[in-house]
Amino acid sequence: MEVTLTHYLVLATLLFLTGMTGFVVRRNAIVMLMCVELMLCAVNIVFVAFSRLHGDGGGHVFVLMNFAVAAAEAAIGLAILVEIFRRRRTVDVDDLKALME
Repeated sequence: MEVTLTHYLVLATLLFLTGMTGFVVRRNAIVMLMCVELMLCAVNIVFVAFSRLHGDGGGHVFVLMNFAVAAAEAAIGLAILVEIFRRRRTVDVDDLKALME
């Protein structure tokens, strides 16, 4: 069986919807960051699939840049969450709304 563009798009859709559902439903900031990473991986799959379809390397380059941005986002986001946890003893988003006021 040959893997077609449709297979990649279905996989990316399921991955993106899983990440989106987890982001909306869960209230833990660490889980929300992981769900954002899932959504970014789904976007990467789409870029690579269309890049492969058109025989162009531009999608692969964009995925590499997206990996760099995702790694930076994860490192900075986790550092911020560790500092918030040290001060407040929670990473629950509902409890952190007081930081906005």
